[in-house]
Amino acid sequence: MGSLDGKVAIVTGAGGGIGKAHALLLAKEGACVVVNDLGGARDGTGASSSMADAVVDEITASGGKAVASYGSVTDKAAAQEMVDQAVRAFGKLDILIANAGILRDKSFKNMDDDMWDVVLDVHLRGTYLTTKAAYDRMIEQGTGGRIVMTSSTSGLLGNFGQTNYGAAKAGIAGFTRCLWLEGLKYGITVNVLAPTAMSRLTEDILPEGVQDKFPPENVSPAIVWLCTDEAKDITGRQWLIGGNNVSLLSWQVTPIADRPLDDGPWDVADIGEKILASKDNWPPINPLRGA
Repeated sequence: MGSLDGKVAIVTGAGGGIGKAHALLLAKEGACVVVNDLGGARDGTGASSSMADAVVDEITASGGKAVASYGSVTDKAAAQEMVDQAVRAFGKLDILIANAGILRDKSFKNMDDDMWDVVLDVHLRGTYLTTKAAYDRMIEQGTGGRIVMTSSTSGLLGNFGQTNYGAAKAGIAGFTRCLWLEGLKYGITVNVLAPTAMSRLTEDILPEGVQDKFPPENVSPAIVWLCTDEAKDITGRQWLIGGNNVSLLSWQVTPIADRPLDDGPWDVADIGEKILASKDNWPPINPLRGA
């Protein structure tokens, strides 16, 4: 018996890397899986059915149930078709893991509009379109559901040369932080993952000396568990997962200055003095880098 027996899942960007690891583990735990992947290159160009097909073949060879989907997450009709395909093939939809993504890294000085637009289109709009189709179906079914969106430390904490990617990933995190509140009414949990793993997107980002420490398969167990009935009360959380390290990222408020409103606005120099005096107590901008 698996922890997801009888459940039906969609995983976007499931042809390789973390998405493939999610799909394989979901199937191992008993879920029927729609394996979605456009089959394009890391920068989003091109398309092929081979990547999704290979993952479906691996699942079915192991006794699991899966079907392939080749649509782009940026296409509203294709996003709806993923959900319709899950219902046609397996009768319902319980889980969406929105994982599809591309990279067009460039320093902001050298970035052009196309690099910006295509990355936001795939990550942010793609996550919106697939989530909207899945969320509406889950509400219609009336039995709850699980949604996991994929953000990044680039969006939550920052990274050089990824202003487009970071902006999209920050948007996804903001999307999650609002949608989970609405999902409570319907029993739909919404969590966000910021993974560190070796994949096509990170092969020239992660230093060679540490790549072996972050296999994509190690990210999936906690995420798959979040898709179980046991996790029905866990929602609205930001998960940092890399290797076998699983952490929650939670924001904190650092008080700097306060005084009665009747005293009027702060003088510019006075508030500046307060800000500088508090600086040693500020949390790091990026705790992963110690900065």
